[in-house]
Amino acid sequence: MGMDFSTLRTLISRYCVGEENWVDSRTIYIGHKEPPPGTEAYIPQRFPDNRIVSSKYTFWNFIPKNLFEQFRRVANFYFLIIFLVQLIIDTPTSPVTSGLPLFFVITVTAIKQGYEDWLRHKADNAVNQCPVHVVQHGKVVRKQSRKLRVGDVVLVKENETFPCDLILLSSSRDDGTCYVTTASLDGESSHKTYYAVQDTKAYNREEEVDSIQATIECEQPQPDLYKFVGRINIYMNNEPVARPLGSENLLLRGATLKNTEYIYAVAIYTGMETKMALNYQSKSQKRSAVEKSMNAYLVVYLCILISKAFINTVLKYVWQADPNRDEPWYNERTEAERQRHIVIRAFTDFLAFMVLFNYIIPVSMYVTVEMQKFLGSYFIMWDDEMFDEELGEHAVVNTSDLNEELGQVEYVFTDKTGTLTENNMEFIECCVDGHVYVPHAICNGQVMPGADSMDMIDSSPGPGARESEELFFRALCLCHTVQVKEEETVDGIKQGIHQGKATSFYISSSPDEVALVEGMKRLGFTYLRLKDSHMEILNREDEIERFELLEVLTFDSVRRRMSVIVRDTTGELYLFCKGADSSIFPRVISGKVDQVRARVEHNAVEGLRTLCVAYRQLSPEQYQEVCHLLSGAKLALQDRDKKLAEAYDLIEKDLILLGATAVEDRLQEKAADTIESLHKAGMKVWVLTGDKMETAAATCYASKLFRRSTQILELTTKRLEEQSLHDVLFDLSRTVLRQHGGMTRDNLSGLSGDYNDYGLIIDGATLSAVLKPTQEDSNSGNYKEIFLEICRNCSAVLCCRMAPLQKAQIVKLIKASKEHPITLAIGDGANDVSMILEAHVGIGIMGKEGRQAARNSDYAIPKFKHLKKMLLVHGHYYYIRISELVQYFFYKNVCFIFPQFLYQFFCGFSQQPLYDTAYLTLYNISFTSLPILLYSLMEQHINMDILKKDPSLYRDIAKNCLLRWPIFIYWTFLGVYDAIVMFFGAYFLFDNTTFTSNGQMFGNWTFGTLVFTVLVFTVTFKLALDTHYWTWINHFVIWGSLIFFVVFSLLWGGIIWPFLNYQRMYYVFMQMLSSGPAWLSIILLITASLLPDVVKKVLWRSLWPTTTERIQSADKLYKGQLSEFTPLASLHTPPRGGGQQQGSVHQRNPPNPRRFEPLTKKLMFTRWRSTPDYCTFTPLLRFSEGSRYSSQGHTYGGAGPETAV
Repeated sequence: MGMDFSTLRTLISRYCVGEENWVDSRTIYIGHKEPPPGTEAYIPQRFPDNRIVSSKYTFWNFIPKNLFEQFRRVANFYFLIIFLVQLIIDTPTSPVTSGLPLFFVITVTAIKQGYEDWLRHKADNAVNQCPVHVVQHGKVVRKQSRKLRVGDVVLVKENETFPCDLILLSSSRDDGTCYVTTASLDGESSHKTYYAVQDTKAYNREEEVDSIQATIECEQPQPDLYKFVGRINIYMNNEPVARPLGSENLLLRGATLKNTEYIYAVAIYTGMETKMALNYQSKSQKRSAVEKSMNAYLVVYLCILISKAFINTVLKYVWQADPNRDEPWYNERTEAERQRHIVIRAFTDFLAFMVLFNYIIPVSMYVTVEMQKFLGSYFIMWDDEMFDEELGEHAVVNTSDLNEELGQVEYVFTDKTGTLTENNMEFIECCVDGHVYVPHAICNGQVMPGADSMDMIDSSPGPGARESEELFFRALCLCHTVQVKEEETVDGIKQGIHQGKATSFYISSSPDEVALVEGMKRLGFTYLRLKDSHMEILNREDEIERFELLEVLTFDSVRRRMSVIVRDTTGELYLFCKGADSSIFPRVISGKVDQVRARVEHNAVEGLRTLCVAYRQLSPEQYQEVCHLLSGAKLALQDRDKKLAEAYDLIEKDLILLGATAVEDRLQEKAADTIESLHKAGMKVWVLTGDKMETAAATCYASKLFRRSTQILELTTKRLEEQSLHDVLFDLSRTVLRQHGGMTRDNLSGLSGDYNDYGLIIDGATLSAVLKPTQEDSNSGNYKEIFLEICRNCSAVLCCRMAPLQKAQIVKLIKASKEHPITLAIGDGANDVSMILEAHVGIGIMGKEGRQAARNSDYAIPKFKHLKKMLLVHGHYYYIRISELVQYFFYKNVCFIFPQFLYQFFCGFSQQPLYDTAYLTLYNISFTSLPILLYSLMEQHINMDILKKDPSLYRDIAKNCLLRWPIFIYWTFLGVYDAIVMFFGAYFLFDNTTFTSNGQMFGNWTFGTLVFTVLVFTVTFKLALDTHYWTWINHFVIWGSLIFFVVFSLLWGGIIWPFLNYQRMYYVFMQMLSSGPAWLSIILLITASLLPDVVKKVLWRSLWPTTTERIQSADKLYKGQLSEFTPLASLHTPPRGGGQQQGSVHQRNPPNPRRFEPLTKKLMFTRWRSTPDYCTFTPLLRFSEGSRYSSQGHTYGGAGPETAV
């Protein structure tokens, strides 16, 4: 008997789900009940509990794991070694000089990372401890979410979130359905319908549900949100009845139950095995491009340091080869020193030289960089332009390590729904037999401000057309899956249908359908309800019409249409069909096709989502045939989808066209302007969405991602049905490369119109095929490379039907391509978390879809439009500031230590320090640290209004151009030159015996102090010369630092300090300043050090000015008012090779039209190029009414600092 059952089960399973394709499966016992004896063996399996873990550390591993991560940094590890060397051997400087700064950096970083992880622990605990209701022994018991186990039967009530992945057993609705929003998973806030298992949908009480005896066999956990394969075996009188399970039965963790009182469901995947958790990317430490450059420079300076120490060690022993020099009478060695082996002595000397020169590698630079990033991040949080009044939120910085990366972005990956769009559909118009109807501007039942009272435009149809007009309106009122909610609020938002009677609301799995039904209400036909399989509508005469709903032919993405079959009160049968124009027009046999097609094409170009509506009258015989076709297809256990599609195909034919509709998914405010600015700034924008292709493409046109001239290339499942993947890829590759002969679009101006503009559309299934070719395709070459080559030559890419993990895979693919571009991902739902964590910079939007994206991101902003200022202004400033900080730190340390190296040649390589210990310790901590910190917080090399107005200036800092090797080498050579001038300048002046007025000679400490004084003044003046944006704070800090140095030196040398065991600096500084030649030498040496850099800058600006330098010069000419004028493009460097100029800043909707009136051209004589040049500035000398200049006099009103300090 047992054998018979197992054979039967095997046969059923093969018919149901094709067991031969299963790799691995799990068996779940509902309610942990054993199957009846003799049916199958009871083998309980171990599954993880329902705990979610997003934190990185635990209480026990925090210290070792954090220290390990921190000492992976080259600089931290190096300073640890130096500190240990200073502890072990006798060195010229104290261990405190290395140990204190290192301890400070490690402690501050550990506290910061520990706090961030504590917040993640707190969020995890809140989720893991929330209560859930479980059915046990016929009663409902409350449990903590983390204690939920696979096989538990869970009770979920309306508006509760599903605690794990569940199979729906029954619901409070008679038909066994429930409505769910998956906003936090795929970004869609619409209501989706899920179905209970047919045999259990009648069990509505705890006792009944507890009596169910069944097992579920399903696949092991997979991250694909849209795929699920399984079967349920229900034991009726010990006989198993097998039913197939699909994604329509699976309720995912994170989704919310709506418009359904309660449901019973069984847990099948828990904790980190849920689809939502599998789509989370692990949180790894992100490092910016600037930090990588810093580490590379550090290695170079480490090599310089080792070579210096090695050269000095070798020369010391060469010098000491003469016995008289080896042991002079005033410095005899001890017996122990004489006994030591020469190798040990040489190694000790090498380490001592390393310690003496180790200041060339600035530990304080890391402290300053950490402080600059931390304090600089407040400028984003304090920015009032990035404050959203509706949400009452400012921008948030979750990690300050990546501020400068905002200025280096090359690829922007954005979600669509809720990020680019508001996810609010608005009915725009409909076209019936060539007549266009435009209702009030409405959205979700609310009359929008600015709507006029006109109900329709175009000529009204004649009496003959009235019938088809009303048939069209009825079709839209009947052909949908909209639910009517008889309550005052949906998700807390009032959405009344009847004005003044906020009693019922439309909800649907598609926001388009809601918009269409609401649009019909404005045009006189109101859908009331579906009751007892009858749909009721209220017509223009306020009469209720009833139609019996016989069949629904559901929408799917392959057919791209849906239909209903209804019977009216007179017994007439109608099939109403609505869908995409490409799927309706071929099935139409009559109707005004040309007029409707023209209107559809016009609306599609405007970026509106269009649908066509058609109908067919059925005779009773035809209806019987339809019923027979559908029932046959629905009962098929194998290839059910294919048979249903064939049946639908036979039914939906010979249609009569009624008209078309246009719906707009309203873009977020200034979304199109932001995308246009990002394009001008040289960034490539990709849209990654879980939405269907037509919807996403319409949004891309509306947001100006695709232009009207863009040639769309498709790499979709539909196309792969006609051609192999290999052929499609090579066709597309030939198309894009033929256009510009292999030249990638990166080499061309983003604004040039001389070549075809390509846009690529790819879907999730095709992407999987590209990333993981099947066995037969794998011989055909590397598809990834061809795909990347196509993408590189497209100005925009749209990826639709993407699972969350696929979004991350796309980002990873681009990150790993040979150019290694900097990527940014922006989204607002939990489905975007993976790509936000994968990208170099992740930005979350504080949207309607929960805060998972904002919590897991590096930065969170209220709206998409704020991305423009964040990148073009804040990112630009951060990068300029930190690149100067890094180069300046290395420069000032070369200036500091190279004289120490030269000094060894004059002191017998005895490791004698040139500078006093106080100067060695305080040089980087006090005398030169504050000016560069303030510079790196305050500098604005160009007015922020100009940066916003001219996005192409962002290209000037692209690809880490300010930290490239040639610039680094220039700064290093400048430091070496300054050090040589200071050292030898002071040396030759000391040679002169009349250096003091009384003929007294100076000692070595005076020599060192003179060099150090010139050094501090030179590096501080160098920074002052590089500063473009002066405030009282800059003045106070720069000149205050110099005054502090002088005052400290006077005090340090003017008092006998009791705690010091030496008084070598006593009166040294005062004695030096009492000499006239010393004053003269200080002035001469500072001038000689700074002169080459000043001359180089003047020549470069005169002969080869950059766009930035031209704008700086023009802005000075107009006293900070240049941003008032429009034609900044005239200041751009002329393009080479006859290309078009980059970056036009003419606004699309000028706020003051008068500023753009035709004006008399004025000529201005300028010297921005090597030869005198006449530049034409059209409105430069004409001011708009809102200008900051007044007629009474010129008052300076340029942009203030980035924020009030």
